[in-house]
Amino acid sequence: MRVVLQGLYAVRERRGQGRKRLEKEPITREGFEALKKEKDELWTVTRPEITEKVSWAASLGDRSENADYHYNKKRLRQIDRRIRFLNKRLQSLYIVDRPTKNLDKVYFGAWVTVEDEEGENRLYRIVGTDEIYNAPKGYISFKSPVARALIGKELDDEVTVQTPNGEDLLCIVSIEYK
Repeated sequence: MRVVLQGLYAVRERRGQGRKRLEKEPITREGFEALKKEKDELWTVTRPEITEKVSWAASLGDRSENADYHYNKKRLRQIDRRIRFLNKRLQSLYIVDRPTKNLDKVYFGAWVTVEDEEGENRLYRIVGTDEIYNAPKGYISFKSPVARALIGKELDDEVTVQTPNGEDLLCIVSIEYK
């Protein structure tokens, strides 16, 4: 097995199998803390509440026709599944606080304002894949076509992005790291 660097993350290759497994993925500190908070809340607040409801429903006797018992057992399994996923996911992430390179270039975690051909400004933040769900508008994955086109570019650079509607020409107006 060998580890190959591809872009921002390492991929582990196994000989003869042709499968690649993602080893580590970047995430911002805010995204990491949000996932950790979700896991902690599920473990310390939600799971004990549901466990208590299951115990109460089980104490009523016959479980075969006890809807409270069945519903809460199902909910408990869902919570346990999510906690297991979050534990594994948090181990497969690494936090990127700030780029160590030139702050005049676009890197992971940057807030980038681009201007399209019609003169409209759009603000994007390049983040990890786990951060784009339930995130504020403008958060894009570092794997997205727009982010891949922007990473490594400087202020006033123009990039072409392939979209479903054709090619878009974007000009970088500003780059910030907050």
